[in-house]
Amino acid sequence: MTPQAIQRAAQQLWTLWENTGRIPALPEDFRPRTRVDGYAIQAALAVQSGQAVVGWKIAATTESGQRHINVDGPIAGRLLQNKVLPPGATIPLGASHMRVAEAELVFRFARDLPPKPMPYSLDEVMAAVDGVLPGIEVPDSRYDDFCVVGDAQLIAENACAAWFILGKGPAVDWRELDLVKHSVQAYRNGILAEKGTGAMVLGDPKIALVWIANELSALGTGLRAGDIVTTGTVVTPVRIEPGDAIHCDFGVLGTLDARIV
Repeated sequence: MTPQAIQRAAQQLWTLWENTGRIPALPEDFRPRTRVDGYAIQAALAVQSGQAVVGWKIAATTESGQRHINVDGPIAGRLLQNKVLPPGATIPLGASHMRVAEAELVFRFARDLPPKPMPYSLDEVMAAVDGVLPGIEVPDSRYDDFCVVGDAQLIAENACAAWFILGKGPAVDWRELDLVKHSVQAYRNGILAEKGTGAMVLGDPKIALVWIANELSALGTGLRAGDIVTTGTVVTPVRIEPGDAIHCDFGVLGTLDARIV
């Protein structure tokens, strides 16, 4: 794609995001055809937003999620500073058409993982992590039917990013936890809506972390100290509507609340 086409796509997608607007697909003149083109548009979208990038989200980390949006594997998106909210925050649903909340495990990086020729190993990635936090994502899409546009366009629109609530780090030794079996419960208006474990995330959230480290390394981007990475939902997404109160119990990792308006 030309730089001009990348900028046009980024500008349209950011305008749609800010106004909770939707289109069937990006126009042919500036529609990405590859994942690399999608990531180039996503980077330009972040610049267009005028916001700092505080980390990354990984979407489609469950087999059901991949089937639902018709992609062959995970996709990554940037977490924009003004879209990451504190515990207990109120999230405006607006014209959102996904209308789900997802409980997610979030990893905070203490060291850079810059681009390099050889893939990162599990040990290298986990040695760079200094904490696991609870998170709630309320995603959305800028497309009328996000299940048919394909991975390049989904990456371009920032992997269905919208709002994210970030919890505080617990006073526990997270390295001793079995994150595959770690259980999380999601409540809607005080009623248990869904429950799951870390195994929902590619079988192990650590696998998702290795995936994004190598995805970003291949793109020449890399991870930075201070970045957070949310690895995808550990419960079946919970349907939400304005007026709902969402409460997620992450066990020893803490609890997290959000109110939907």
